[in-house]
Amino acid sequence: MGIEEDRKKLERSLKPHWVWAIAFGSAIGWGAFILPPDWMGDAGPLGVIIGILLGAILMMIIGVSYGYLIEKFPVTGGEFAYAYIGFGRKFAFLAGWFLTLGYMCIVALNASALSLLAKFLFPDFMTIGTLYTVAGYDVSIMQILLSSLAIIIFGLLNIRGAKFSGNVQFIFAMVLITGIVLLGLGAIFTEGPSISNATPAFKPDQSMVVSILTILALAPFAYVGFDNIPQAAEEFDFSPKKAFALIIWSLLAAGLAYSAMILITASTMPWQELNNVINAQNIEWGVGHAIESYMGRLGVFIIAAAVSMGIFTGLNGFMISSSRLTFAMGRARILPNVFRKLHPKYNTPYVGVAFTMLICLIAPWFGREALLWVVDMSSTGVAIAYFFCTATAYKYFAWSESGKKKNPKALVSPVRKAFSLLGLISSIGFLVLLLFPPMPSSLGRESYIALGVWILLGIVFYFANQKRYNDIAEKDMNYLILEKEEV
Repeated sequence: MGIEEDRKKLERSLKPHWVWAIAFGSAIGWGAFILPPDWMGDAGPLGVIIGILLGAILMMIIGVSYGYLIEKFPVTGGEFAYAYIGFGRKFAFLAGWFLTLGYMCIVALNASALSLLAKFLFPDFMTIGTLYTVAGYDVSIMQILLSSLAIIIFGLLNIRGAKFSGNVQFIFAMVLITGIVLLGLGAIFTEGPSISNATPAFKPDQSMVVSILTILALAPFAYVGFDNIPQAAEEFDFSPKKAFALIIWSLLAAGLAYSAMILITASTMPWQELNNVINAQNIEWGVGHAIESYMGRLGVFIIAAAVSMGIFTGLNGFMISSSRLTFAMGRARILPNVFRKLHPKYNTPYVGVAFTMLICLIAPWFGREALLWVVDMSSTGVAIAYFFCTATAYKYFAWSESGKKKNPKALVSPVRKAFSLLGLISSIGFLVLLLFPPMPSSLGRESYIALGVWILLGIVFYFANQKRYNDIAEKDMNYLILEKEEV
């Protein structure tokens, strides 16, 4: 069988508003509804808002590179394909493997967050069958079963096809936005909440700059969903030229949603008092407690619906992207052949979905604290992928015609080259904030251990498949990854 006949293709079925919902819903996820007290404790309300909005701006700058590369190479695989274009096969595997880590971490995070929500709503039921404690958090069999069930259900839904998943994602995203609007209206028109409660604006015992940088380091985690767009590029039923606008609108919506939830939470009572109450009473879900203080059980119902939608959009969106990424890597022969198989009925990369499910089913056994360890890991994996994307785009733009002479395939666009350079610097900055120990935002010991395990697993996969991966002729590899023989 020739390489063209052997290259499996995905169905073009995704509409623009579905793709926007995949990006927005994946970016906002559960973090906006669960992490505000933790973030405010690290930086203060204004420190979080400034850091999160600066992060959105930096992501938009990085998005310039994504928009160009999606338009030029509308194939699944995203950063795996871009790293191959710019730096060759070994770096393509590196980018793809770390991005797979990022995606799978977020799937696991969302599933574990569902148990956290259920534990707040039904505390007695969710503590049935408590097994052990991890870092002070009791892990019960009910929590494990609920999170595991969510992973399995969304895995099965994803096997049904991108068209089905995209439509469901859009509905979830609309319900999520409606929930935030209702919570905001409640904070404005009910007694109790006041913007004066959001003081002091920054964490008192550290500088404003440190507060902002602490949150800024989380931007790759907070906005990781926007890069689900290139993973879905091969399935667009519209022009890839629209991808950049979808990136910008998804990031803008996510930044505003995060900021709104910070303001809503901080307005309920003085935020330091809120954190003290959470710690003193060992409250599982601080944001839910804050909303209940001014809207009662109605508020709990609204935010429970909103956070459920955030969890579902994250599970669905990253399940899509993780399976597409492993499919692209399997198609390029750097992962085992089984990863490039498509479902005989639904034409979906069902093996990638199953692999994601199996890996993520480990997370529920580690409890609440594992959520925070995984956040750091996912941020690292995604920041590495951002680096390769922006670096490749930088190589494909030229400052002037003289630069184009050195690289005839380059596009003369000093503005885009400047943006790609800024994006490249930003991605390096994210990695420094995460991996340089003196930084307050650097990884914890547990995150380093988990990251090391993932690296070792990647080494095993690479060396098990490197011979056939490197033996494929360049024009054939170009076709397998990019569907064209010339880059």
